[in-house]
Amino acid sequence: MSLPTSYPAPPRHKGKLAINALKATAPLDGPKVDEFLARHQVPIVEGAKCTFLYRGHVDAVAVRHRIVNQPQHVPMRRLEGTDLWYVTIELPAQSRVEYQIEVRSGGAVETFNDPLNPLVAHSPVGSSSVLQAAGYETPDWVQPRPEARPGELVDWTMQSKALRRTVHNRIYLPARFRRSSAYPLLVVHDGDDYITYAAMKTVLDNIIHDLDMAETIVVFSNPGDRLREYPNYAPHARHLARELLPAIEEELPVVRRSAARCLMGASFGAVASLSTAARHPDTWGNLLLQSGSFVFTDIGSDHGGGPAFDPVVKFMNRYRARPRRIADRMYVHCGIYEPLIVPNRSMVPVFESTGAQVRYVESRDGHSWENWRDRLRDGLSWIFPGPQKLVYE
Repeated sequence: MSLPTSYPAPPRHKGKLAINALKATAPLDGPKVDEFLARHQVPIVEGAKCTFLYRGHVDAVAVRHRIVNQPQHVPMRRLEGTDLWYVTIELPAQSRVEYQIEVRSGGAVETFNDPLNPLVAHSPVGSSSVLQAAGYETPDWVQPRPEARPGELVDWTMQSKALRRTVHNRIYLPARFRRSSAYPLLVVHDGDDYITYAAMKTVLDNIIHDLDMAETIVVFSNPGDRLREYPNYAPHARHLARELLPAIEEELPVVRRSAARCLMGASFGAVASLSTAARHPDTWGNLLLQSGSFVFTDIGSDHGGGPAFDPVVKFMNRYRARPRRIADRMYVHCGIYEPLIVPNRSMVPVFESTGAQVRYVESRDGHSWENWRDRLRDGLSWIFPGPQKLVYE
C-alpha cells in the first residue's frame, strides 16, 4: 500500500484579504465594485482563503458544494451599500471543488453556475463551476500536444447474448500500432464518458508518447442500463469475460495472459470491474478502481444508498466476510471530499489481506470526472508502465 498523497502547507497570505481591503474603501459604489471585479479572478484565492462573490439585487445568496462533513449550503453576506455578495472559506492546498450559486429572490430559488467564474466542469448530468485552490494545477498532459502522435479510435459494435442487446464500444489503437506486435489490454467502463469528460484519449496519446505508459489497446465499453448492469450483474461479467475478451483476442494482437489485462471504472464502474474480476478469477490480473461505490454494512441492513445499492451492498458484504485474491495488482483512488472516501479507505486493507499489490491514492477533490482525469497518468503508468519497465510474468 502506498501512502495517501501528501500536500504542502498553503502559503501564508500577508495583509488584508482583497474583500476586506475593498470594505476599507467605504463608502462604496458601483464603479468601485466594477473596478474590484475587473482586477480579481473569481473565486479570489489568497493562500488558504477562498472568497466567493456574486453580484445582484436579490434577497439571499449561497454557495452549494459537495465537500463531505462540511456545510454544503454556505450563505453569503451582502457588502453594505452594494449589490456584491461574498463569503470566504478555507481550503487546503491543491484542493479542487465543484460548486454552484443558489439565489433567492422573492419566492423563487435558482441554482446555477457562477457567472463570475469562467472555469466549468462537465459531466453526464450537467455542469458545475470549479474552484482551484492554491497549488492546484491542471495537468499539462490532459491537453493535446502537437508532438504526441495521436492514436486511433475505432467504433466497434457487437451483439451480446449475455446482455441481450447490441454493445457499442470504441477501441483505442496506439499511434504506432502494428499487428506484428502484442499489446496489453485495458477495458474501461463508461468508456464514452471517460473520453468526453476525462479527456482519456488525449491522456493516452500523451503518456504513451512520454513513455510513461506502455502502448496499450483500450476498449472503451459502454453500458445499457447502467444501474442494472454494473452492480454485480452476472450477465455483464459474462459478457466481458466470455464474449468481449475472446472477440478482442480474435481480432487484435493482445497479450493472452491475465497480467496483461486490466479492468477499469469509476463509481459504479469500479464496482462492475471488481465484481467482474470476482466472478471470473484468473482472467483479469489488474484493476484500476476510482471512487468505487463500495458501500457495505457492518451492522444492520440500512446502507442509506437506496434500492440501486442493494446488489452492491450484498456483494461487498459477502466479499468482506470472505476476502479472496481476484487480481494481482490494484490501483485504488478516491477523493477525500466525497462520501465514498470512508468505504474506499476501509477496503484497502481488505484487498491487501488477499496478497494483492495495492497502490492507494487520495486526492483533494470530489466525485467528479476531472478528479478521475487528474489521476489517470499515475494509475495507468502504474498498471502498464512504460516499455523500459514493462514485463509480463
